[in-house]
Amino acid sequence: MKRALKLVGLILLIILALLIIGGLFINYQGIPTYDVQKIDHQVISTPESIERGKKLVSMLCANCHKDHQTGKLTGTRMPDAPAEFGVIYSQNITQDKKYGIGEWTDGEILYLLRTGIKKDGKYAPPYMAKLPTMADEDIDAIISYLKSGDEMVAADPTPDYPCEPSLLTKILCRVAFKPLPFPAAKIELPDTSDKVALGKYLAHNLDCFSCHSADFKTNDFLQPELSAGYFGGGNLPLNLEGQLMPTSNLTPDMETGIGTWTAEQFVKAVKNGFVEGQEALRYPMTPYVYLTDDEAKAIYLYLKSIPSIKNKVDRAVIG
Repeated sequence: MKRALKLVGLILLIILALLIIGGLFINYQGIPTYDVQKIDHQVISTPESIERGKKLVSMLCANCHKDHQTGKLTGTRMPDAPAEFGVIYSQNITQDKKYGIGEWTDGEILYLLRTGIKKDGKYAPPYMAKLPTMADEDIDAIISYLKSGDEMVAADPTPDYPCEPSLLTKILCRVAFKPLPFPAAKIELPDTSDKVALGKYLAHNLDCFSCHSADFKTNDFLQPELSAGYFGGGNLPLNLEGQLMPTSNLTPDMETGIGTWTAEQFVKAVKNGFVEGQEALRYPMTPYVYLTDDEAKAIYLYLKSIPSIKNKVDRAVIG
């Protein structure tokens, strides 16, 4: 019996030693590096595409990359990133050639936005949104704007602060969060006359489902409808004070979702942040002032078409 216990103890020690060695190796190696596929892609910019790109960047990128003191996309500390991910800084994505993306080709920007792989092969961890299902035309509009001379993206030599990813982030980037596949075929814009299809496209590609489903860890970015608790709320992003902010149930459930909401109420909440004189939005969600009323209504119509989830979310701040 004693011999058996010693053997079990020895095995456990070996397993523990292997785990420690593995953890030290992963911590030393850092975020994984992947082969970079060279994409021959040239965006033809127009005033219309630049304006469309500014709208998309303002809704998708600016919340993280904008320095609110200067108004430029030079990157900043992200205090709302979960502490277990480490110390996270967004990067300079202005046209500066040294610190920004001034030397990046259109193909390199496209590849990063689609897959999460940077031009040096480094993987952009899960706290950077990827756009695997966005239409080619909208991706090109984003690139057009990032390459434009607009004040928000004009070259600014503000140095990047290197992120300090935690061991957990480094492990997750090896076992759970990996690069997404580059689309094999062109992705078309939805038919804008089909309001439900347009709403679905916006709800997915403005990353609404990511926060309003059950958990970031169980989101499916290639097929968002397969995400656990799809639009049922209860996920726990952070505000700027590091407090957990439960997300609302946006399914058409009559008791716990938006089943009793009118389109007008939804549009006011999404675009203005208030409904019936009450605060409807809380950071990290900010009013989507760049959406048209028709676009916000399209999102509402799509949400009203999805399966209901009965999930009462207490909006009280946690922590």
